[in-house]
Parts: sequence; C-alpha cells; structure tokens
Amino acid sequence: MQGNIFIYGLVGALAIALLVAAFTDIRRRQIDNWLNAAIALGAPAYWWAQGLMLWPDVAMQVGVALLAFVVLAGLFALKVMGGGDVKLLSALALWIAPLDFMRMLLFMSLIGGVLTILFAAWHFTVTRKRDAKIPYGVAIACAGLITLAPTLEAGWRSVTGA
Repeated sequence: MQGNIFIYGLVGALAIALLVAAFTDIRRRQIDNWLNAAIALGAPAYWWAQGLMLWPDVAMQVGVALLAFVVLAGLFALKVMGGGDVKLLSALALWIAPLDFMRMLLFMSLIGGVLTILFAAWHFTVTRKRDAKIPYGVAIACAGLITLAPTLEAGWRSVTGA
C-alpha cells in the first residue's frame, strides 16, 4: 500500500463504523443492519483501491466471508452468538486479508473472554442473576481496530507528514 489517501479514508470510515457498532452494542445490545450493510457494501471500493484482482483476491475475500457467515450462523442457531455479531464479523471478513482475519479472530476471542468475565461479574454483582447479555460487538470492534491499526497509522502519517 503506497500512500493512497482513498484507501486510508475507507479504512478510517471502517474504523468509525466499528466504533459506532461497539457503542450501539453497549447501549442497546444491538448492532444495526444498516451499519453491517454499509460495512459490507464499502468492501468493493476498498478492493478496487487496493488493486485486488477478481481472481483469486476478491474470490478469496468473498469465500472467507461466506465461510465465516456459515460457521457463525451455526453459532447463532445454537444461541452462542448474536445475529448482529455474525453479520459484523462476516462484513469485516470482506475487508481483512484471510490470515489477518484469523489473527483478528484470535484477538477477538481474547478480548471477548475478558469482556465476558467483566460484564458477567458486574451484572451478577448488581442483579444477583447469571443471565448477563455480553456486548460482544465491543470485542469485535476492538479486534478489528487492532488489526487495522497499521493501515490507520500509515494513513495518519501520510496525511500529517510525520
């Protein structure tokens, strides 16, 4: 990636969308469909700006996103994961290279584990019930931002000249 301001703008917009997803998940325990759709629909512009070829680059991005959706939809059917989380992760898979996506899932799992412990403990302390609803969109957004950090940093440096 060689200083394409359009790429940095798209990744910056994705970062803002991830923050919105995290805050709405904290506030309402819901990630809006329009936000997930906007993230997914922004991916082709990112592919074009990155110069990805339809085969194999774009095909691999779409394949990983479809595989993520199928696996995560299974977790949703088992009531292990929320629908908004499934859609957000599937949309993110369109943006993030497959190996980086796997790394992001690892970050998400670690952050999500800590988040679950903290929210469950807080919820139990306040209500004495064990039915806490965890805003897992926070873990997804944090992991996505960690994964996107090198691109965001490079964009910031190119804009500021630092």
